[in-house]
Amino acid sequence: MKKSTNLISFLEWKKEQIKDPWFKREYDKLEPEFQIAKQMIDARIKQNLTQAQLAKKAKTGQAVISRLEGMNAKPSLSLLSKIASALNTEINVVIKPV
Repeated sequence: MKKSTNLISFLEWKKEQIKDPWFKREYDKLEPEFQIAKQMIDARIKQNLTQAQLAKKAKTGQAVISRLEGMNAKPSLSLLSKIASALNTEINVVIKPV
């Protein structure tokens, strides 16, 4: 006999969780790091580069790229500039009121 499980998608789960003020505040805190990681991954993949290839072009290690893409590091602007240059892109920082 099959067990029935009540699975929901991540988006459905997130929609429910985001109603909790604490969860939303913590989730929103991660948005800048998420955007950096997402944009970096997208640019790297668009150029058909591996993490190791990007690291070599940026004169850093593959583990550094991995940590940034995995949101396990807080990069300096200097490092982001090196990566942007290696990806033939530019950094655009926006400071806005909340």
